[in-house]
Amino acid sequence: MQVANPTVLVVGATGRVAGLVVPELVRRNANVRALVRDPANAEKARKVGASEVATGDLRNRQSLERAVAGVDGVFHIGPAFAPDEAAMGVAMVEAATRAGVRKFVFSSVIQPTNTRLKNHASKVPVEAALYSTTMEYTILHPANFMQNLAAAWPSVVEHGVFSEPFPKTAKLARVDYRDVAEVAAIALTEARLSYATLDLCADGMHSREDIVAMMSEELGRPISSGEPTFGEWAAEARLPYNDRQMQVLAKIYAHYAHYGLGGNSLTLRAALGREPRSLRGFIRNLAQQMAQAA
Repeated sequence: MQVANPTVLVVGATGRVAGLVVPELVRRNANVRALVRDPANAEKARKVGASEVATGDLRNRQSLERAVAGVDGVFHIGPAFAPDEAAMGVAMVEAATRAGVRKFVFSSVIQPTNTRLKNHASKVPVEAALYSTTMEYTILHPANFMQNLAAAWPSVVEHGVFSEPFPKTAKLARVDYRDVAEVAAIALTEARLSYATLDLCADGMHSREDIVAMMSEELGRPISSGEPTFGEWAAEARLPYNDRQMQVLAKIYAHYAHYGLGGNSLTLRAALGREPRSLRGFIRNLAQQMAQAA
């Protein structure tokens, strides 16, 4: 039986991707309880639409038990490249199970069984834990996030170069996480995606050559494709990761260099009931936002 106004705990509610889930849930009349580690982020959570805030730590089981008390659903996404990501995810599944939570949506990763990649392998124990519960779970396998392009956009505009540390001909499946957020909200407020495991990709697999062609057309000036070494790229990107996390990321890009990243839009289209947001549309939106800000 569906709950008219479910309360959903959202992990990562103040983050750049999981934060997109909150307004989608609110749009479907859900009450959002944001899980924040730092109480200073409570106001930020409320600004994106959370009506409740729980302070907790994914490494502290007691805090998770308090956070899930009385909720109907949980949206979980693990911290990127954390060495104990699997343990944190399993702890959340166990806390939700003990609390009698009805629905659980896990934002995993495309190709989680590609265990040569540590950030993929870390999702497998969490998925396995869900299979041994009576919760209505939905497991999401998103491709590479288009939001990563947004992070690079200021540099693209300033220097006229879009760089990634793998060959410009490598083709990757990508997805706009706004579509992933919508699927998550559907799963948490409706029954039709219960027990589904869904690969989530936009149409097509695109190389960096394809991407800079789109950028050039939308900006009205040429954008070239850079191909730095991983070390050169990392020095420019200045990501908030330690050496171990950067090593994990380097292996991901080495995999892309050899194999790309495959994906298919069929299940995303079916889950949304509409066409997924396109890479072209995402780039156009970035260009329009820049023009409006000028």
